[in-house]
Amino acid sequence: EVQLVESGGGLVQAGGSLRLSCAASGFTFDDYAIGWFRQAPGKEREGVSYINSIDGSTGYADSVKGRFTISSDNAKNMVYLQLNSLKPEDTAVYYCAASTVTGTLLSGLYLFWGQGTQVTVSS
Repeated sequence: EVQLVESGGGLVQAGGSLRLSCAASGFTFDDYAIGWFRQAPGKEREGVSYINSIDGSTGYADSVKGRFTISSDNAKNMVYLQLNSLKPEDTAVYYCAASTVTGTLLSGLYLFWGQGTQVTVSS
């Protein structure tokens, strides 16, 4: 059974940091790219960052570039998203997802999704 389980969300003040984790199981981790997406109330889902498991290459949305960092531990089938310098507009449910297509933040190309973890940034 394919599973993606996010953790690490919470409530933080503006300027603070959080580290999100995504635990993957049930598929060959090295064959997939893992992406982080977020969705705020009343807004469309937005791609945040991806990492290609095969070579570690990464990409970021402009809105988070320089503040968020994605990393992975292939031995543990884990992907992390370090969120720094958080802003109230970063408030959203954050999801991790898996795709066989590398280098993309197009949500329609992601096959498997987690349930999400809430990040709330207070001003």
